[in-house]
Amino acid sequence: MKVSTKGRYGLRAMMDLAAHQSDGKPVFLSEIARRQGISEKYLEHIFSTLKTNGLIVAMRGRKGGFLLNKPASEITASTIVNILEGPCELVDCVSKPTTCDRSESCASRDIWSLLGSKIDEVLSGFTLEQLVVMQENKSHKENTMYYI
Repeated sequence: MKVSTKGRYGLRAMMDLAAHQSDGKPVFLSEIARRQGISEKYLEHIFSTLKTNGLIVAMRGRKGGFLLNKPASEITASTIVNILEGPCELVDCVSKPTTCDRSESCASRDIWSLLGSKIDEVLSGFTLEQLVVMQENKSHKENTMYYI
């Protein structure tokens, strides 16, 4: 299983938005695209989906941009990834048992179901606020100079 660029870039862009919006000032999509090294056109598509699903709001005008629609502490990685990628279902028979004649008596289906729920559990355990702090700590370590 692979998370597509839509899910990966969407999570990074949301972390960037959470880190750079301050005092209710919107963040320009072009700034997020530049900082994250992502095509602005691609981010427009991603942000359109996130806006439609109520995670962000767009502010129009010269001083417009994007804002989180709720606090970063209330938005989980799972929410973002599920909106952009869909639910974490590794095989079709987990959500649609009728796709396979063996679904009801298949032990491997139970494994796929458990694995999908564990992935979602891990993603649900991280809020945007926590991810921003984690990123700041990683960035701080990268910029540390050691003198001998």
